[in-house]
Amino acid sequence: MAAQSDGSGAAGHTLFGGQPRGLSTLFFTELWERFSYYGMRALLTLFIVTPVATGGLGLTPVEAARIYGNYTMAVYLLSIPGGYIADRYLGAHGAVLIGGSIIALGHFSLAVPADTAFYLGLALVAIGTGLFKPNISAMVGRLYAPDDERRDAGFSIFYMGINIGGFLAPLITGFLAQSDTFKTWLASAGFDPADSWHWGFGAAGVGMSLGLVGYLLQRNRLAHVGQRPRVEAGSWVPSVLVVAGTLATLGLTLLSDDPRFQWLRAAFLLVPVAAVVWFAMRGDIEGQRLAAVFVFFIAAMVFWAIFEQAGITIALFGLDLTRNELFGWAFPAAWYQSLNPLFVILLAPLFAALWIRLGRRQPASPVKFALGLFFLGLSFLLMVPAAMLTAEGRVSPLWLVGLFFLQTVGELLLSPVGLSTMTKLAPERFVGLVLGVWFLAAAWGNKLAGVLGSGYSAHDPGGLASFFLQQAAMVGVATLALVILIPWLKQLMGGVR
Repeated sequence: MAAQSDGSGAAGHTLFGGQPRGLSTLFFTELWERFSYYGMRALLTLFIVTPVATGGLGLTPVEAARIYGNYTMAVYLLSIPGGYIADRYLGAHGAVLIGGSIIALGHFSLAVPADTAFYLGLALVAIGTGLFKPNISAMVGRLYAPDDERRDAGFSIFYMGINIGGFLAPLITGFLAQSDTFKTWLASAGFDPADSWHWGFGAAGVGMSLGLVGYLLQRNRLAHVGQRPRVEAGSWVPSVLVVAGTLATLGLTLLSDDPRFQWLRAAFLLVPVAAVVWFAMRGDIEGQRLAAVFVFFIAAMVFWAIFEQAGITIALFGLDLTRNELFGWAFPAAWYQSLNPLFVILLAPLFAALWIRLGRRQPASPVKFALGLFFLGLSFLLMVPAAMLTAEGRVSPLWLVGLFFLQTVGELLLSPVGLSTMTKLAPERFVGLVLGVWFLAAAWGNKLAGVLGSGYSAHDPGGLASFFLQQAAMVGVATLALVILIPWLKQLMGGVR
């Protein structure tokens, strides 16, 4: 059989047989970028609360939750202008190169043992990811013609690269940052063992650098996608509005940390609710579908607010209250962060096969959303008895294995379904804007994760059990509300499943 064309006139057979040649390049670039992101994320909260004497910042869990929430919020929020600027000026290719370089600089800044370097590093990674994240996905899409039957398989392969990077990263950076074996080696080599955290951060930077080197060496495979567009006269006006609007949203959200302005957090719920009412009252099909978009926005925001506790309260639970050993062998607490991507790798093919087998009989998007929320709530309900058992000492790591399994089931029911549903509901001329709304839901969800995570305490088993029960109850209320709204929501969607 003749090799398939990738649209560039080059043969299409690669490591992923039959796919466009550029997919393998984007696969490995994304793998290394996600390696850098999740490798640093696995250490972030743990580093912040670690005492200064042992190399950390020595801050409280409340401060760690605030920093984590603000950082992850900024990552998602900056994806909105990042995608827009690439579409208007840089092109996806330029945005990936510039964004990846800024990310690498950010991780290497985190590798410097100084407070200023730490905060500078977080800012650089957030800015770089805002440029990188939306545009490498856009390049994958542009490898295919709209009617190319390889498209879905290509995105599935790409998604697997994300999770392979996410699985490997905490294992490596966690070993460098927390293991006694590596700290002993540092001491024997004349280095300060307390600086082991920064070796972990540095490894994340090396990963991103490897991704960029591979991308540049194989850039000829992507010559036909992501090039710089022709800049139209007057295009700077909407660009300034997008950037200014994003920065204003970011600034107001950060301002809500000030006790005098915490009332601003009410906007997280009031703004999307007002949008639902506004668009639903328009009466036309476009308005109804946009109303549905904001219903899903609220559900997704609640989901990410609880799901992202994995990097805050669950990370602290793993550090402080879990027996981090397997058959007598101790392992770093950061390794728990590899469980979610591992379960995605194992379960995603099963979910894909299930949806194909069910065909038209598979649940509609609102039902999948409700099921995703249900499993997420169940994961935190599981942590209630685990918290009570901490009164007797550290608990088995199997509690966290169970939590991450249930969370991953919820993620696979909601996250990929949500992205697909947004593109179906969006008016053709507003697809980019609606995807920006989806990023905003994730951004505000991550911010709420930091707000909720400030209530964590490892010293009172009863209080900790109540904390986890409150998270489960919050998701339970959202699940029940969504179930009640399903008939109306299907009506708003106007035939979109």
